[in-house]
Amino acid sequence: MSGGIQDVRAEEIVAINSESGVRIKTAVGRGAYVKDIYVRNINMNTMKYAFWMSGNYGSHPDDGYDPKALPEIKNINFRDAVGKNVTKVGDLIGIEGDPFTGICISNVTVELAKKNIVEELDLFEKAKKLPWNCSDIGGVSSRVTPTPCGLLPEKKVDCAFPSDVLSIDNVVLKTCSIGFGKK
Repeated sequence: MSGGIQDVRAEEIVAINSESGVRIKTAVGRGAYVKDIYVRNINMNTMKYAFWMSGNYGSHPDDGYDPKALPEIKNINFRDAVGKNVTKVGDLIGIEGDPFTGICISNVTVELAKKNIVEELDLFEKAKKLPWNCSDIGGVSSRVTPTPCGLLPEKKVDCAFPSDVLSIDNVVLKTCSIGFGKK
């Protein structure tokens, strides 16, 4: 990721039995950026996290990384999502002194996991009391259930998703069939 990731669009996602629906991870020393990320129409079922962003990933290819290289994480948009049997709605942990900014989450409804499908009772109890875990982030939310952490205050918005048409949007797949019959 040292070169940066920008202008990503993802939509019509179905995630089943996975650790997270959407995950963004980075760490001090990575530098570069993750920005202008647009995700919409997500259907998630049976997972630990619906939204997982971590600034403390801590993995580096070698010991020669620059501990002063801070990544820029901004303009992250999640909209139109439904989740069922999810242990924690959001675990959004930025970097102290280098917060993730411009996070927008709108039109999201997540049903928390029932006790019988969560591996540990302790994890279930924590998730029930705190479905969101947030630090060192900033942004807004709109029409999100359960209510997000205070760092994502309610504001009547629909999170952005680009309306321009990409070349891939005009691709038409052709199908053909070959019959193998007896002679």
